[in-house]
This record gives sequence, structure tokens and C-alpha cells, in this order.
Amino acid sequence: MQENIINAFTEQAKNFSAPMAKFNSLLVDNMEKMTEFQLNTIKSYASISIGQIKNAADVKDAESMKTFSSSQAEVAATVNKKIMEDAKAISEMANDFKSQVEAIWEEARPSTAKTNDKKAAKTA
Repeated sequence: MQENIINAFTEQAKNFSAPMAKFNSLLVDNMEKMTEFQLNTIKSYASISIGQIKNAADVKDAESMKTFSSSQAEVAATVNKKIMEDAKAISEMANDFKSQVEAIWEEARPSTAKTNDKKAAKTA
């Protein structure tokens, strides 16, 4: 009797810990991807900003001011495009993470259902 309880507990622990280990691994991988993405994004936006600061510092007369001002629309378009690409990339990462979590959840559900079925059969 006691051995059955210990075996049932061990089986439940395995069924619980395996999906949690997969989830934790997935979470760490996702955090690494998001951190790398954010660092690359910061570097990209900082590069654009520094370039603009350098261009502004090069303004010495009316002609260079005119050139600088006319280039601002192009820079704004570049930044807008970059923002849209970054938002799409984040959305894709989030959807991928969600689908992987759902896969882990679905994989874990049958094993817990099997455990419950075994318990029901033993008690009957």
C-alpha cells in the first residue's frame, strides 16, 4: 500500500517536473532572444541618433542648414520603418513563444490525464 503511494507520488512528480523544466528552458531561451534583440535595437537607434547629432554639428551656414533640414524627412522615414520592423519582430517572437508554451501545455495534459486514469483504475 505504502509502496503504491510512493510510486504514485514519484510518477506525479515526474509528470509535473518535466513540463516545468521544458517551460523554464523555453523561458530562458526567450529571455536571451529578447535581450539580444533589445540590445541590437538600442545600438541601432543610438547609431541613428549619433549620426543625426554629428550631422547637426556640421551645420555651419544656411546652405548646410537647408541640407540638414531636408534630410530630416528621410531620417524620420527610416526611423518609422525601423520601428515597424521591430514591432513585427517582437510580435513574431511573442507568437512563437506562445505557440511553444501551448505545445508544452498540450504535451503535459495527456500525461496528467493518464495519471488520473491510473488512479481511478486502482481505486475501483
